[in-house]
Amino acid sequence: MNFNPQISNLPIYEAGKPIELVIREFGINPKDIIKLASNENPLGCSPLALEAMEKSIQKANLYPDDSYYELKDSLANLYNINSKNIVIGSGSDQVIEFIMHAKLNPSLAMLCAGITFAMYEIYAKHIGAKIYKTQSHKHDINELKELYNQHKDEIKVIFLCLPNNPLGECLDASDVYEFISSVDKDTLVVIDGAYMEFAKFKDSKKAINPKDIVSLPNAIYLGTFSKAYGLGGMRVGYGIANELIITAISKLRAPFNITTPSLAAAIAAIKDQDFIAQTLKNNLKEMSVYEKFAKDNDIEFIPSYTNFITFIFDNSKNSTQICDNLLKKGIILRNLQSYGLNAIRITIGTSMQNTKVLEALKKEI
Repeated sequence: MNFNPQISNLPIYEAGKPIELVIREFGINPKDIIKLASNENPLGCSPLALEAMEKSIQKANLYPDDSYYELKDSLANLYNINSKNIVIGSGSDQVIEFIMHAKLNPSLAMLCAGITFAMYEIYAKHIGAKIYKTQSHKHDINELKELYNQHKDEIKVIFLCLPNNPLGECLDASDVYEFISSVDKDTLVVIDGAYMEFAKFKDSKKAINPKDIVSLPNAIYLGTFSKAYGLGGMRVGYGIANELIITAISKLRAPFNITTPSLAAAIAAIKDQDFIAQTLKNNLKEMSVYEKFAKDNDIEFIPSYTNFITFIFDNSKNSTQICDNLLKKGIILRNLQSYGLNAIRITIGTSMQNTKVLEALKKEI
């Protein structure tokens, strides 16, 4: 059987290993497994969201309100914008897919950092678009500008993952706004703010305000309920931009693209900002534990503005071996060899989880 040629060399996205796999392969008690591989919230999610999901199950036979009025209204109030400036996706990565189909084709291109969220490249390859990436692993404004100016007739979408996954660094907001202003008005700059709650809590200079993005002609802000809100299993994301952009990409959205429980959970989660505050405080406090461990053990790390930290090893250590050894002990971390890095990415867990992980990691290094 023949398939479209653009998918012949398309990689399959490699997600973090699930707990169920470790149970099957190593027979470890589920209570003894620590999963810090997928940047999920170690505190769970808001009790309000749990209660809302439980109630919504009674309506499982009914489609959700496809206007998503209540969710959009809640987001509009949170960010002080108009609900017409919002599109809802099954995770923010679905909004990325909308953007690709709305702006690109095989004769056009996207631009991103050398190492960043893998789905940008995968979605571009879905439609055969060209891909330009910086040589620098991280976001380098000067290199991004240089590449854009060299290929500005082709590049119609630019991704800025802020903070960046899987590395953790983040540009200052002032540099981001200046960069957007230097880009042609027909080139869409995508600010992927999946981890923005963590960045702006740690350093206000990193904060991108979706209200500011709405006022721009060529930018869109992406947010998600999967990280700080702890609703990764519910798959709810959103895009915020001026009405012209939102109208265009909304035409690509299938009806009922999130579930009734997902919708109920997201609406309730927004109301519980105390849970978000607790999440952010735990993350910042426990991040310092990992940074101290890295310094004490002479491990290179990237200062992180997310809910994870990246440890980079020299040639005397192998990240694959380290991850495999820890996996057999029930500790699931993210190996970054698939990104060409001898590194591991560790989600910041609870104090108890982090203590156990670092004790085990110490024995491997």
